[in-house]
Formats: sequence, C-alpha cells, structure tokens
Amino acid sequence: MSEKLKAAILGGTGMVGQRFIALLENHPWFEVTSIAASPRSAGQTYEEAVKGRWKMDTPVPESVKNIIVKNASDVEQNASEVDFVFSAVDMTKEEIRQIEEAYAKTETPVVSNNSAHRWTPDVPMVVPEINPQHMGLIEYQRKRLGTARGFVAVKPNCSIQAYAPALTAWMEYEPYEAVVSTYQAISGAGRTFADWPEMQGNIIPFISGEEEKSEREPLRIWGELKNGVIEPAAEPVITSQCIRVPVLNGHTASVFVKFRRKGLEKEQLIEKLVHYSGLPQQLGLPSAPKQFIQYLEDDNRPQIALDVDFENGMGISVGRIRRDSVYDWKFVGLSHNTVRGAAGGAVLCAELLKAQGYIAKK
Repeated sequence: MSEKLKAAILGGTGMVGQRFIALLENHPWFEVTSIAASPRSAGQTYEEAVKGRWKMDTPVPESVKNIIVKNASDVEQNASEVDFVFSAVDMTKEEIRQIEEAYAKTETPVVSNNSAHRWTPDVPMVVPEINPQHMGLIEYQRKRLGTARGFVAVKPNCSIQAYAPALTAWMEYEPYEAVVSTYQAISGAGRTFADWPEMQGNIIPFISGEEEKSEREPLRIWGELKNGVIEPAAEPVITSQCIRVPVLNGHTASVFVKFRRKGLEKEQLIEKLVHYSGLPQQLGLPSAPKQFIQYLEDDNRPQIALDVDFENGMGISVGRIRRDSVYDWKFVGLSHNTVRGAAGGAVLCAELLKAQGYIAKK
C-alpha cells in the first residue's frame, strides 16, 4: 500500500486544476487518487473530461487518465476517499467558501488556490518562504469549525509573487511606499490564445479585482499573528495598476520603492535577494526552489521567454535594480503565475503543512 498521502483535486478540469495534475505527477509525498469537477464532467474518465481542452505542454499523465471524475458537490463521498484536497473550483466566492468549509468539516484539510477565503480572519494565506508562522491560525480555525484535523489554508494572489518576495528580502531596510504595475499573462484568466484570440497583439488595462488584491494581500502576508488573528502590516503602502498583456505564462512587475534606510547601494539590495531563503529551503521540501530569488545583471532581463521557468517555475527573477529620480530604487520582477503563483504555490503550502504536522493520513 502506498505511503503517499491521497489527494483530491476539486476543479480538476480547469486550467489551474490541470496544472495541479501535471505538477503532482510522480510527487514523492502526494498521489492524486480522486478528481472532482462540475456535474457536466462527472461520470467521465479524466481523459474524456479534458479532451480538446487540455492546456498543459505535457500530456495528460497516465496515472489519472482513467480516474472517473466525481461531482465536487458530493462532499461526504469525495472526502471519505482521500487524506486532503486541493481546491481550484470555478464557482462564486460564496459558493467556494461554503464548499471548502464543508470539506474541512469532514475532517479533510483543504489547500486552496481560490481567493474566496483570503480574508477569512482565521484562514492562513501563506507564501511558505515568507510567512509560514501564519499556519498557526489553523488551531483557531479548527475551534470555530469544530474539527480535529479539518481546515482551510490558501495561497495569495498570483501577481504579488513577482514583487512581494523582493520587498520581503529588503524589510530590514524599511521599505515604506511602493508603486507597482503588473503585466499579467492570459493564463491568469484561465485562458490560452486558442480560446482568447482577441488578446493577440492586444493589451487590456483592467483586470477585475486585481489592483485591490495587489495592494492589500502583501500587507496581510507581512502581518503579525496575534491572539488568533493576523494584524496586517502598515507598510510598505502599495499602489498598483494591473494590465493584461499578450503573454501565455508569466506575470511581470515594474516596481518603484522608497526606503527609510538611506545610503543603500545596489550591491546590498542584490545580496539580500540572492541570499534570501525560508523554511521550505531549510526543510528541503520537494517543490521548494533551491534558490528562491535570482538576480539577473543584463539590462534586458528578466524575460518571460528566458526566465519564467527558473527553478521549475517556482523561483522569482529580479532585474534592473537602479536608482530612481523620484523614488529611491526601482526594479523589475517576474514569476510564473500558474506554477509559483497558483498550483505550485499551493502544492508547496501542502508540503509545508505536512512537514508541520497539519496534514497526515486519515
């Protein structure tokens, strides 16, 4: 019998669900044994359910082709067959909150890619290298839910991964204000060029809800766990614009920063970036990048074509650090939005939760 933890993917036929499937193929700790989606996919094999709409570069893994897709709303039945679930369901926020808590109440941990629970006070929203201590919220959440092992944990918005890690690495220099513009790939909307041809050669200067997430979520990640709640950080204050660009994968950020610490040199900023690591690196978690942040010296980097897959898409690329005439410093960041920013970030959260003892065999 396999010693791997049994995982279900809720919303397994969508783009992020497909990314979960691809990333978890041959995972050393987790095995996908169940896939659930909408009623229209239920009853089909996974191969049948994604026929004509598989969006990954690699083929559908053999290990999941013949899994019969279940209805994600059959909570009790689905939960009884697995140790925990990954959630990427496509529903309204209220429906997502309800179904994720319903799974948690069956004593099944839920690791979610969705935004619905990011501001639920007792739900941890975690980038494992930045705020692993926020998983401590789970004990308070379990008291509310009345569970012994069930809970919901989430990862934050995909686009903040392109700049929040760099600002985190520089926290001792006291960044207090930042202007951020993100240039976001179409896969962030669950689309490809085949099903969104009007994005070819086009830019859309609006992504619903993104600017609020870009400004507020980093402050929660940098916040302090006190008496069962996260007290958000007050700084750095962020103002943002978010733009959809004709790129398949990879969110780029252009960032201007003011620091209270004066007299900084470029070399100091670079050194902090390339030496920054966190608990995933210390623990050697399977999906953790060996180097979390790389700095690229060439003026024309980072580039999506060259750098989006750094550390298998789990690393962050930074370049063009230079002094600014209005702000103190500016830089460009890049992250893979469906790997580090979505499914990969959630897998790393699940690995951290297993290492911390929150996820185990039922």
